[in-house]
Amino acid sequence: MKRFAVVCSAGLFIAACAPKPILYPNAHYQQVGEAGAEEDIAACQDLAKNAGATPSQGKSGQVAGNTAAGGAVGSAAGAVGGAVVGHPGPGAMVGAASGATAGFLRGLFRKSPPSQAYKQFVNRCLQARGYDPVGWE
Repeated sequence: MKRFAVVCSAGLFIAACAPKPILYPNAHYQQVGEAGAEEDIAACQDLAKNAGATPSQGKSGQVAGNTAAGGAVGSAAGAVGGAVVGHPGPGAMVGAASGATAGFLRGLFRKSPPSQAYKQFVNRCLQARGYDPVGWE
C-alpha cells in the first residue's frame, strides 16, 4: 500500500511539473477565466494524445544518452585521477560507473520537453478555441 502511494505521489508530481502552454490574456481568455482556460488546455492535450502526438520526446532515449555521456566523462576523469596515484585502469572503471550512475539519475529526473508535434497540435487546438498561445513553460 505504501509503495502504491509513493508511485501515485510521484506521478502526480511529474504531471504537475509537465510543461504547458502560456496563454496571452486576450478577450476570450478574459471571458472564460483561468479555470476555463485550464479545462480547455487539458482538453486540447487529451486530443493531441489521442491523435498520436506524444507529450514527451522519448524519455528512454534521453536517459540512455545521459547515461552514456556520464559514463564517458566519468571514465576520463577517473583515468586522470587514477593516473595521479598510479592506477589509471581502476580509476577509469570507478569513474565510468560513477559517471554513468550520475548521468542515469540526471536523465531520469530531468523534465522532458514536449515534442514539436504535440506542442503544435495543442497550440492549434487552443487557437481554434479562441486563445492566443505565446509559448510553453
